[in-house]
Amino acid sequence: MPLRITTWNVNGIRNPFSYQPWREKRTFQAMFDTLEADIVVMQETKIQRKDLRDDMVLVPGWDVFFSLPRYKKGYSGVAVYTRTSKCCPIRAEEGITGALCPPNSSTKFRDLPADQQIGGYPLPEQLSDSIDEQTLDSEGRCIILEFPAFVLIGVYSPATRDETRTEFREAFIDAMDARVRNLVAMGKQVFLCGDLNIIRDELDAAGLPERLRKEGVTLEEFFVTHSRRFLNQLVFGGRVIGERQQGREQPVLWDLCREFHPTRAGMYTCWETRKNARPGNFGNRIDYVLCSSGIKDWFIDSNIQEGLLGSDHCPVYATIADTVDVGGSQVHIEDIMNPPGMFKDGVRQREWCQKDLLPISAKLIPEFDRRQSIKDMFFKKASASAKTTSSPNTISSQSTPTDTVPGGGSDEPQRDNAASMSQAIDQPASTATLPNTASNNIASVPPQKPILQKRQAASSTSPNRPQKKGKLALSRESSSKTTSGFSQSSLKGFFKPKTPTPNATAAIEVGNTTNPAITPDRNPAEPESKQDTPANQGNGSQSTKNSTGDCVGESPRPESSFTDEVFDPIQAKESWSKLLGKRVVPKCEHGEDCQMLVTKKAKGVLHVCPSIGPLGRERARNRVSLPDFHLEQ
Repeated sequence: MPLRITTWNVNGIRNPFSYQPWREKRTFQAMFDTLEADIVVMQETKIQRKDLRDDMVLVPGWDVFFSLPRYKKGYSGVAVYTRTSKCCPIRAEEGITGALCPPNSSTKFRDLPADQQIGGYPLPEQLSDSIDEQTLDSEGRCIILEFPAFVLIGVYSPATRDETRTEFREAFIDAMDARVRNLVAMGKQVFLCGDLNIIRDELDAAGLPERLRKEGVTLEEFFVTHSRRFLNQLVFGGRVIGERQQGREQPVLWDLCREFHPTRAGMYTCWETRKNARPGNFGNRIDYVLCSSGIKDWFIDSNIQEGLLGSDHCPVYATIADTVDVGGSQVHIEDIMNPPGMFKDGVRQREWCQKDLLPISAKLIPEFDRRQSIKDMFFKKASASAKTTSSPNTISSQSTPTDTVPGGGSDEPQRDNAASMSQAIDQPASTATLPNTASNNIASVPPQKPILQKRQAASSTSPNRPQKKGKLALSRESSSKTTSGFSQSSLKGFFKPKTPTPNATAAIEVGNTTNPAITPDRNPAEPESKQDTPANQGNGSQSTKNSTGDCVGESPRPESSFTDEVFDPIQAKESWSKLLGKRVVPKCEHGEDCQMLVTKKAKGVLHVCPSIGPLGRERARNRVSLPDFHLEQ
């Protein structure tokens, strides 16, 4: 399949959703599918980091990189989306000069080790002295991605608004020109795209001669400005007036749209909205897709998409063939647009995963890191519950699930410790069946002693036992103790009555004959014995000590746990009615129903005696008290 790269100045990242065909689905995934693009470079996103939302960052099947302004709010901004099924960058940087730092790092991109940097950083003599590097990269105007095939530079160049921004505009253009030429000099292929805000030829502006005549400017004077000289000296076939500047003696990039449509008039990409100039196609071409000579033959098409609304600009794209010539041999484009080993001969060898994310990926921002969809949560829970199923007639130990990490890693030391502890403690308990006769109850006592011995041996001989228990270890220990003892009933029991199994019924009858102190008619609402309290849950729900100090089994009580799990639906209904039903009005000191007063504030409910005030005192004087009833006159 061919690979398409699209650049679009959206004039606000959500602005296209107000137009057709984007406003029907209003999702970025649907937008990219309509564009039929595999890499989308957006300019003028006009958002801050606090404005990022899940639908912008967590687009299914896409990775995204943002360059946001540091100081100005709702201004500029560049975003690059890459389809993970077709391409995956191996390096990524923010800014054109390399003066910024990766997230959670104080080392600049240009100071990173050679194998971690893209390279081609502008030298001090190539930059302007009026604007420093940090200022140039503070407005969120550039994202650079490196693929094995080429280096992609998505840029939003400053516009010519007034003279106060002239120095910044010229300094940014000089830095961009130096970065592109340095990368090409290193032997790397470059693909530059974005809104350059530059008209490079007479065909790229509607009514240019008439406009220049009104301003009293000649055509030559128009093309000798700093920005137009830069672009015409950068591209092949540019209109260069006068001698070339030092360091710009040779062109290095090709204007792909003009290569496929060399004499096409009216191929504009931007229209003035205030004049409603788009219906009459009275605009300018200031959005470009440019490439170096080494990959020029890879492209099979390049054009504008003036029919797609959503901004004052239109999308511009360039399409690469599915197989390209590299060193005299045909190579699938997927093989060189992904890290080595991900594709071979156009066939995927491994799936894209979280480990392939680069440090400046928006998916690694703390607000979005390790996020997953609800669908994934349900699938993972179903697979985990299938592994922990147990028989209803056996006391099975519930193993704590291992915490999974999106990258595929796990906490190995904790998992090993949990496995050793479960082997030393839980295996004998998982095979002990419920007692069905009195003899079984007596016979089940001796195995409790080895269990405690194994537990003590495991705790005393484990060499890797930490000095302090972390929160995770404490939660696992408390969960194992809770499941082994009498656990609290859940709300499900109020709606779904449970019936005891035949083995449980037999155990109840035997328990009644052997231990009269345990009765199945005990009220479930009554508190448990002292051994069920949290202070005593860790003391030997498995075993206790007699007066001689020997470990003996606790009096058999598994049958009482089954009686606790059997809920009477009528009794459950009554208990719910008491909780959710209408409250009983309390009586006052005169034996009458209190009057309820509600204040304006929340939860302000008062019950007062109705016999207050002069009328109440008169009624109290006239009331005759009798032994068994009240008589009012």
